[in-house]
Amino acid sequence: MICEFCKGNTVKKKVKRQHWLHGKLYIVENVEAEVCPECGERYFHAKVLDEIDHLLEKEHDVKERINVEVVSL
Repeated sequence: MICEFCKGNTVKKKVKRQHWLHGKLYIVENVEAEVCPECGERYFHAKVLDEIDHLLEKEHDVKERINVEVVSL
């Protein structure tokens, strides 16, 4: 596909995604995305995002837990 920001050609990659669901933040690894090698913009197909939601809504394995700071600018 063509990047809407810089018009580069995207490539399929597996990436980490920050994903909010029901007020909780998750880091999901190995998510398929179209990534622009020129500017780094990432595109996720709706089907992939739905798969993430379904995974997180049921019981799932947790690889690691981290603390995240929230700050205001």
